Amino acid sequence: MLVIRGSSIIGAIKPAPVKPNYRYDWWSVNTRSSSLALGFAAGIVACTIMGADVASKPRTKPADQRRDDLMNAAERLFLDQGVAATTIEQITSGAGVAKGSFYLHFTAKEDVVAALRLRFAERVGGIITSAVDRVAMDDCSERLATWLTACAEGYATFASLHDMVFRDVPPPTNAGLADNPLIDGLTQLLAAGDAAGAWRLEDPRFTAIFLFNALHGVILDAGRYGGSDALARRIVDHGFRLVGLPSG
Repeated sequence: MLVIRGSSIIGAIKPAPVKPNYRYDWWSVNTRSSSLALGFAAGIVACTIMGADVASKPRTKPADQRRDDLMNAAERLFLDQGVAATTIEQITSGAGVAKGSFYLHFTAKEDVVAALRLRFAERVGGIITSAVDRVAMDDCSERLATWLTACAEGYATFASLHDMVFRDVPPPTNAGLADNPLIDGLTQLLAAGDAAGAWRLEDPRFTAIFLFNALHGVILDAGRYGGSDALARRIVDHGFRLVGLPSG
């Protein structure tokens, strides 16, 4: 029996007489049927694919990428038809994974919503960081003004996601109003300005919580009732007054 990876050829193969001075003459092998020859060729092709192409392509995605795929599919479906109307089967189908894969990363749809809340904060935080990092470290007032306007921009950019994960499906507690990555970043900025003498604050974190929640409220108010044209200037003016800087 001659076994070739990807194909098996069973039966007697009678080789033709070998030509003089040649040790091997593959082209002159006389098989019993042309199908055997085709099987031989297919086996070689299969070996080539298995030995080269498949080896270079991973069969499964990394776990964090599969989790992102599930979150991306859930986000699209939640925004399109709402959280309550979306099934886990729809999420896994949209992510291109088996239903069991969902439970390797989440226990229920509520866990996905919680992860999307964190994603919202990360996206807004990315906009803020990118903007603030372009301002000189010693220009504290400009860094504060940039933080405030970039935060408003981030909320406006991802307003639909914000409303879905915070308004349509309210979080189980209000802890995020005092403890979240955006407040942490603002606390660090205010503390740095205090250390540099740009302003004087008794408690930078208290001021950060107060300012963030005021900012959060006026952004949502402008989004629902209008008045966003002058929002950035007004936010900066009130933020400056809060830390003792002249507005305008």
